Amino acid sequence: MPYSHHSHSGQFCKHAKGTLEEVVQEAIRQGFETYGLTEHVPRYRTQDLYPEEEGMALDDLYKTFNDFLDEAHRLKGIYAGQIKLLVGLETESISSVDLDRLEEVLKIHAGRIEYVVGSVHHVNGIPIDFDKPTYERALASFAASESTPGQSEDDARKTQMTAYLSSYFDAQYELMNRVKPEVIGHVDLCRLYEPALHFIDYPEAYEKLKRNIMFATDYGAVFELNAASLRKGWTDAYPAEDVIAIIKECNGRLALSDDSHGPHAVGLNYGRMADYMRRVGVEQLCVVEESSYRGPSGRLSQIVEVHGNWWEHKFWTSRK
Repeated sequence: MPYSHHSHSGQFCKHAKGTLEEVVQEAIRQGFETYGLTEHVPRYRTQDLYPEEEGMALDDLYKTFNDFLDEAHRLKGIYAGQIKLLVGLETESISSVDLDRLEEVLKIHAGRIEYVVGSVHHVNGIPIDFDKPTYERALASFAASESTPGQSEDDARKTQMTAYLSSYFDAQYELMNRVKPEVIGHVDLCRLYEPALHFIDYPEAYEKLKRNIMFATDYGAVFELNAASLRKGWTDAYPAEDVIAIIKECNGRLALSDDSHGPHAVGLNYGRMADYMRRVGVEQLCVVEESSYRGPSGRLSQIVEVHGNWWEHKFWTSRK
């Protein structure tokens, strides 16, 4: 039952480390049964390149993604007897061009892309998980147009935060509508740098979050329990406990991801995530599997529930 649906490697992602094969080998060493390979899709504007990509041509990003698909399928064949490898991608939604081009990529590579991790990393075209100053810039981008003259500082901040969160959840909703990701990636990434933030304190944004959870649940997606937040200082995994409560209320389903960025991070903090899942009452987990039939997204995959008590598996008892 041990698995992950979301990973990266330094071979195809400049802010990660190691080769894709090293990631796979480490997953095998740790006893993973299913492991998803999901590099980022290309970006299509030079202003969307990260600092470590300075000087890269946009065509290089597309070639890198194609090379990833080739290598992922090569490894899938080589290691088929030792681990189930899933070949997918992680989305971007920065400007209007991204989803248009993503739909083209999914058509071109139909059959080779088995599932999608649907993630949003930008608001108003600004990264929200790069560093704290860049996040503050994204938040501040709503100040002039959304605040009301004469508001107190606290009220102005609340208005600004409402606009920021609403924009994030609207982008997430559009992504889900157009692409139908099988896995909804780190659904509450928008509060990475403000983990104490409670969505219920921002009613407009809260309703949009709930709308998104209901929509994804209705078409059959799962929400990832993502361990990356634990290495970024959180005590909860993504999503935090308040969002877990909404997912449960909506009869949503959950799946696991380590969101590793190299072999050193494969399975990182899974022991802590197990403690978190027990604390918030996660009893049922799901996994993406290959399928000969097309699911709601039109891709050849299905989501199945894992039988038995996940916490009794030797993978988890060995991490205590």
